[in-house]
Amino acid sequence: MIPTGFDELIHPATRLSVVSLLAATEWADFAFIRDSLSLSDSALSKQLHTLEEAEYLEIRKEGGGRKRRTKVRLTDRGRTAFEGHVAALRAIVEGAGPVAATTTGSAPRQQQPSKAGR
Repeated sequence: MIPTGFDELIHPATRLSVVSLLAATEWADFAFIRDSLSLSDSALSKQLHTLEEAEYLEIRKEGGGRKRRTKVRLTDRGRTAFEGHVAALRAIVEGAGPVAATTTGSAPRQQQPSKAGR
């Protein structure tokens, strides 16, 4: 069962990373977000557009010409959605119970035949 607050729009890793970064600040420059998440301009623009359409972000362009800067912030709706999604993820993780210890490594070695009988 998917907990209340789980947000399919925020869940993809890139969008979750963008929203997580924005949740820690009031406004962030496009270049800061792009560089922090190692995204191309086009990849970030696409994610920002999707989040803006859902009214999770506000995008503001300042200045003109070569000094034009794009700034981004979470809206109240976006912040609420992010907080709900984080709570839902915590509920999923906590509901999983303790993780069983697993061993790593290779398969057990097979015993080599004895050379004494040759």
